[in-house]
Amino acid sequence: MKYVLFLVGIAFLVAVEIARVYFIMPFPGSQEESSIELAYFLNNYIFWFRIVGIILIAYPAYFFLTKSKPTIKWTAITMLAFWIMAAYAFNFRFLADKMFYQPENKILLTADKNKVSNKKLVLGIYINGQAKAYPIEIIGYHHQVRDTVGGQQVMVTYCTVCRSGRVYKPEVDGQIENFRLVGMDHFNAMFEDSRTKSWWRQVSGEAIVGPLKGKTLAEIPSEQMTLGAWLARYPESLILQPDVKFTDQYAGLDKYDEGTIGGSLEGTDSLSWQNKSWVVGVSLGLFAKAYDWNELKEKRIINDELAGTPLVVVLESDTASFHVWSRIVNSDTLNFIFSDSLKTFVDTKTNSVWNWQGRCIDGQFKDSSLTPIQSYQEFWHSWKTFHPNTTQYLKE
Repeated sequence: MKYVLFLVGIAFLVAVEIARVYFIMPFPGSQEESSIELAYFLNNYIFWFRIVGIILIAYPAYFFLTKSKPTIKWTAITMLAFWIMAAYAFNFRFLADKMFYQPENKILLTADKNKVSNKKLVLGIYINGQAKAYPIEIIGYHHQVRDTVGGQQVMVTYCTVCRSGRVYKPEVDGQIENFRLVGMDHFNAMFEDSRTKSWWRQVSGEAIVGPLKGKTLAEIPSEQMTLGAWLARYPESLILQPDVKFTDQYAGLDKYDEGTIGGSLEGTDSLSWQNKSWVVGVSLGLFAKAYDWNELKEKRIINDELAGTPLVVVLESDTASFHVWSRIVNSDTLNFIFSDSLKTFVDTKTNSVWNWQGRCIDGQFKDSSLTPIQSYQEFWHSWKTFHPNTTQYLKE
């Protein structure tokens, strides 16, 4: 009986340590099912599971270590060591917040002192007259960076496995909250708040399990584009610099911007509408639509409508910076085409010329500006998972 209790206890202890991490990290098969409730239960009650396992092995272990033959004694020691190593690995090596750390030296510089290439993609924020840019290859490692922009505290987040950038107010029920990276659900980064230990989904800012389940963080408008494109709009912007302590970690995301990084989690599929294909996603109320990145590169301008709102999706000449704007200007609904000769775009009604900041620079609508619509570049698997009602814009 002692042998059975010991073997069952060791197996139980190892299994719960593995299961606790398995369901919230990208192990084979772990992200395919809706197992977040089980993962949360295991995480919250892991202490009691450990107590049960230790009770099972306590007496047999004592007996084997003090009163058994050397072969049995050393076998028991080996099995106990295996459990300890498994517990260490799954608590100090494989947990998300033990793999991805927050920047220790958060430095933001003006363009004249900046060390980040203008070709790098950034998430840009403009609040109360202040602009800041956050390179996604930096945020991609850290997963979140806390800052203040225009007097507003912000939580800048990025999930490299979903290719999703979001910015939130880190405020819950009127209180500023701190979050830590705890893992992922359906391949999307997941954060835990410090007060209630609820788990929040990065792509939507929604608490998906825990006491605050159903609450949502307020999103702050942001735009993704190259740093050069951002500085063309906001030349006084501050730019987040790499923390030299994490140089090696940033190097692991080199070429992520361009989509040429390898790996099944962060790599890109060059074909359209595959799980790892890029899309531009737009969501208005209950309606959502995805635009194929390959088609956008080919057309440069897509005129469309979503939820009764005429919109235009535009890709700049750098083929990396995209924008989505309303097509309504002064009560007129415009259509736009790309102009090869001008290297920008014009509306077909008046042939007015518009720049990449959405401002008319010549023609009847001169000095008018297009109204931005929040949009995101994302992997198709992420957009369709978290926007199950989405439609696809297909070639006409």
